[in-house]
Amino acid sequence: MASAGKLTENGEDFVSPAMSSSMSRKRSHAEALVPAVDKKHEYPIAPIAPPLKKPTICKPAPFAEDEEAVRERNTCNYNVKITQEMAKAGLAPRPIRVYADGIYDLFHQGHARQLMQAKNLFPNVYLIVGVCNDALTHSRKGRTVMSEDERYEAVRHCRYVDEVVPDAPWTLEDDFLDYHKIDFVAHDDIPYTTGSATDVYAHIKARGMFVVTERTEGVSTSDVVSRIVKDYDVYVRRNLARGYSAKDLNVSYISEKKYRLQNKIDDLKKKGKEMIEDMEGKRTDLIAKWEEKSREFIDTFLMLFGRDGRLTQYLTEKKDSVLSALSPPSSPKAISQSSEDCNSPPAKSTKFDFSSPSRSGASLIDDDYSDDDYESASA
Repeated sequence: MASAGKLTENGEDFVSPAMSSSMSRKRSHAEALVPAVDKKHEYPIAPIAPPLKKPTICKPAPFAEDEEAVRERNTCNYNVKITQEMAKAGLAPRPIRVYADGIYDLFHQGHARQLMQAKNLFPNVYLIVGVCNDALTHSRKGRTVMSEDERYEAVRHCRYVDEVVPDAPWTLEDDFLDYHKIDFVAHDDIPYTTGSATDVYAHIKARGMFVVTERTEGVSTSDVVSRIVKDYDVYVRRNLARGYSAKDLNVSYISEKKYRLQNKIDDLKKKGKEMIEDMEGKRTDLIAKWEEKSREFIDTFLMLFGRDGRLTQYLTEKKDSVLSALSPPSSPKAISQSSEDCNSPPAKSTKFDFSSPSRSGASLIDDDYSDDDYESASA
C-alpha cells in the first residue's frame, strides 16, 4: 500500500482506494452533523464598500511640458466640444480643461480663492494656470516684487492647480487655446484693458468660452504693496535689526544711522516699560501682602482688646483681684486680746520699755528715782 506522502507523476499526492473510502465516510459523517440549509430561501449579503480614500496632494503641479502634463493633454479628445450647458449638467465625456491666467505676484488669499472658484466651476475640472514672465509683466504692468520663478513655484503649490503654463501670453490666441486644448477661460467679469480700450478677453467672450469668477474685495497685490510703502520706515528698521545691510535695503548712510538710532530708542523705551511694569507688579504684590498682614494684625488686635477679647475676659474673671490691687483697704483697727492671750504670762520687758502695759500712760516725769527711794529699797 502506498503511503499518503507519495507523489504521482502529476505532482499530486497518491491516495489509495482504502484511504479514499475512509475519507468519504468521514465527510458524510461531518455533513450529517451540519443542519440542512433551505435552498428555497436566499439570504443576500450586503456588499462591503471599500473605504473612501481622500485625495492626497503630495507634490506640486507639473509644468505644461512635463511628462505628466503632456500625457494628460494627449489623452484629451479635443474634437469633442463641450458647451457650458453640458459642463454644468455634468454631461461632459471627459475632464473639462479650464484655463486661468495672471501675474500672481505676492501670492495671497485673493489668488487662491480665484483658483478655487475656477476649479469648482464644473464637475471634473482640470485646471490649467498660466503665469506671465518678468519681461512681459514689467513691460505691460510694472515691476513685480517676486521673480518669475518664485511666482511659478507659488502657483504650483496651490492645491487647486493641476498644471502650470510658464511664460503665458498676454493675449490668448487660437493657436494657444488649441495647443493646450482649453475648453473655457476663467477670469473676473471686469474688462481687463491694461491701458488700451480693448478687453483682452473680448474674443474669448465672443466664442462663448469665458466663465466668470468673483474677485475678493479688500485684498490684492496692489493693496499689499501699499501697506509696505505706508510703513516703509518700520520695515526698514526691522530688517536692519535682523542683520540686513543698508546696501541690501538701498538705504543711504545717514538714513541707516537714523533708523538704527530709532531702533535703540525703541529698545530703551521697551526696557523702561518692562521695568515700570515690573515695579508696578512688585508694588501690587507689596500692597497685597500689606493688606493681608494688616488683616492679620486687626484680627489679632480684636482678639486681644475687642469686646469679647482675651483681655476683657481676663479682666472680668480677675475683677476683684485687680480692683483690690489698684485700691488697697484701710489699716485694720486694734484688736483686743483674746482669752488665750489673757491666760498667757506677760511679755518680758526691760527697764526702759515704755510699751509695757504696766507702764502704759506713764510719762518720763513719773520715773523719778530719788535717793529716798533708793534707801528704802536697800532697807
